[in-house]
Amino acid sequence: MVSRRSFLGHGCSLGVAATTLTSSMATLGFARQAAAQQSFSDYKALVCVCLNGGNDSYNMLVPVDSDQHTEYESIRTDLALEQSTLLTLPGTSTDGRSFGLHPNMSETVDLYGDGDIAFIANVGTLIDYVDAAAVEAGARVPLGIGSHNDQIAQWQTARPDRRVPEGWGGRLADLMQGVNADNGISMNISLAGTNAFQAGKRTVEYAINRDGDGARRIWGYEGEWKKTIIDRLFEAEHDHPFRREYKRRLVGAIDTGERFVEAIQNGTPVDTTFSEGDFSAGLRQIARVIAAREQLGASRQTFFINIWGWDHHDEVLDNHVRMLPEISLGLAEFKSALIELGVFDQVSTFTISDFGRTLTTNGKGSDHGWGGHQMVMGGAVRGGQIYGNYPTLSSSSPLDVGRGVYVPTTAVDQYFAELALWFGVSQSDLPLVLPNVRRFYSASDASPPLGFLA
Repeated sequence: MVSRRSFLGHGCSLGVAATTLTSSMATLGFARQAAAQQSFSDYKALVCVCLNGGNDSYNMLVPVDSDQHTEYESIRTDLALEQSTLLTLPGTSTDGRSFGLHPNMSETVDLYGDGDIAFIANVGTLIDYVDAAAVEAGARVPLGIGSHNDQIAQWQTARPDRRVPEGWGGRLADLMQGVNADNGISMNISLAGTNAFQAGKRTVEYAINRDGDGARRIWGYEGEWKKTIIDRLFEAEHDHPFRREYKRRLVGAIDTGERFVEAIQNGTPVDTTFSEGDFSAGLRQIARVIAAREQLGASRQTFFINIWGWDHHDEVLDNHVRMLPEISLGLAEFKSALIELGVFDQVSTFTISDFGRTLTTNGKGSDHGWGGHQMVMGGAVRGGQIYGNYPTLSSSSPLDVGRGVYVPTTAVDQYFAELALWFGVSQSDLPLVLPNVRRFYSASDASPPLGFLA
């Protein structure tokens, strides 16, 4: 019987999970040509944590100075966290202000104190720098401000001025897939299936599961008897081009899945204990894939994990008590696993979310906003600091476009540019990954976009 690997031949297997079936070695070959002159002697990974729905980050990172906390309480009213309950972060911001975290994020306070995590304040989608007056006067702003679909897409595509299918992680892969082994497995690994962030023009994500060996399998392709029958069906020749292509993709997905499982099984074991819950389970699986980086032939990888449920129009206080500690604990566990594997300096984990939320209450929760606060963790992170500009909270703030919706003062382009440059993208190639970046960061700048990565 002809083996699946013989059938595929060199350069024909698919670099996707069984459920996606959308990218082939041939498409990865285009990216490989683009990266033909590029190689890396080290390993680096970006882990994108999507807090889907719009995290109310003004109740995650809170001013504790008496005057600003008083203003915070005045604006937030029934949503405000009491000053005495906040976990004060060590040190002060660059403008001398003190901040605290939600009382259920003790692990994050420790990470901050150890210099392993930083916050990016009031970051969001922008076409150009604006304030509330400019917005009122008709300045160009991103499409669909306050729209879940538009804003979470723009955080992943870095295109605030248009709706496009490819994301900036996908553009990274279009540039860099060729630095990894020619084995059909994308450098973009997703624990959330198909996503905009990792979709490129020539490459897509390889989707895996949180549990088991991670492989997503073809339904019915299980057990020796069924596998034998299906393998024999694969030997049949088809005249119709659609049938030929479907068979090629199906065979390729099975073959790539087996190659992925073999790599995971032969990778370095991860002994760090992770807690229960989807987020920790996902980070554990990411750690296992990183532990198999040599078996996968990967020197560059991105990971995408999606955590749903952050659209808190009501019960934001109760929901945060339940959800924020899962993020805090999961990040601490992930740090321990990466230290165990000796790669904490080589992995940068960062959060994104649709938008910040209104500072004012709707009576039960908060509504869709614009700028918000994000976290970035890693051994290369210059942690223990807050980057960007945390707004001075005021009912008459020049950033307030209404109801405590604050215009971002840091663009996602600056945030992502720092990550992309650290990952190995050259200054000249940066606009290929982030088309809007030159509005906020010049190629001639001697300093990094924000400075949170060493």
